[in-house]
Amino acid sequence: MEQTQSHLGFPPETLAVFITLAVVALLIDLFAHRSDKPIGLKSAAIWSIFWVLISLGFAGYLYIHHNAEVATLFITGYALEKILSVDNLFVIMAIFAWFKIPDMYRHRILYLGVIGAIIFRGIFVAIGTGLLALGPWVEMVFAIIVGWTAIMMLKSKDDEEEIKDYSDHLANRLIRRIFPVFPKIVGHKFFLSSKQVSEELLKPENHNLRINVKKGTLYATPLLLCVAVVELSDVMFAFDSVPAIIAVSREPLIVYSAMMFAILGLRTLYFVLEALRQYLVHLEKAVVFLLFFIAFKLGFNAVNHIWHLGYEIKPTISLYVVLVVLALGILASFVFPEKKEQDKE
Repeated sequence: MEQTQSHLGFPPETLAVFITLAVVALLIDLFAHRSDKPIGLKSAAIWSIFWVLISLGFAGYLYIHHNAEVATLFITGYALEKILSVDNLFVIMAIFAWFKIPDMYRHRILYLGVIGAIIFRGIFVAIGTGLLALGPWVEMVFAIIVGWTAIMMLKSKDDEEEIKDYSDHLANRLIRRIFPVFPKIVGHKFFLSSKQVSEELLKPENHNLRINVKKGTLYATPLLLCVAVVELSDVMFAFDSVPAIIAVSREPLIVYSAMMFAILGLRTLYFVLEALRQYLVHLEKAVVFLLFFIAFKLGFNAVNHIWHLGYEIKPTISLYVVLVVLALGILASFVFPEKKEQDKE
């Protein structure tokens, strides 16, 4: 007797295993990082390994209960999302720097960012995989989107030293229209009541602040502004990453589970990248190369479906390309480190 299939194309128990594993791991992570303490490189590295092992555990389940190809598709999508997230994490570093967010509060903002990413990725995956049913021309459009992103990343290298001003960011302006803003960080609070604002204004260090306090009004803090900017930036990033992962597999559960497990580990990966950023100078070049590869794969798939060429880029080939490019990006960063300004003179 055949197993009952879920609407996602997998047995219900596979969906249940995925949800249970993700939720339990997320709760463990939340419980372990509930206090306002900076996350050091050692702790971040250990937790990053924890998330990788959780992801490999699900890949093992897919291998045993389905087949090697399904497990390979998941691992390829997972690795690709991890690598593509590097550029997004560098943007978040810039956002934290501009808002002057202390290290001890960054993991709290990242946690909310992860929750938002899980929700929006689910929406985009449903839309993206649904659009593919319209025909191969959709894949061609996705290929153009991913390729254009790669080109924009190459062009942005000329402006990478500039510090972006987020005061006029859409998310920042929207929050300011809804809530009045207290301009200083107060613990890990995202909102302050009018009473709390009045108490803050009485403190000597805030004597220069001039705020007309209105009773019964909620005031946003810079932490809320930062969360809003991070969330909207991630939504824009999803427009590129979702088509890229769809190039690996059209199966919604494969796409979403690969993205979700990668996203769940991004919070600790952020602190690893932040500590090692000065050394991983060629990692973004690897991201650009992979975007071009994915654009080619999407375009090739579209052409193959239109003219029935009979050729395909197998899942194992995609996995090897992703892993080799990642390894080369890391290796090149240590073999050919970026010269400091004083060394160039």
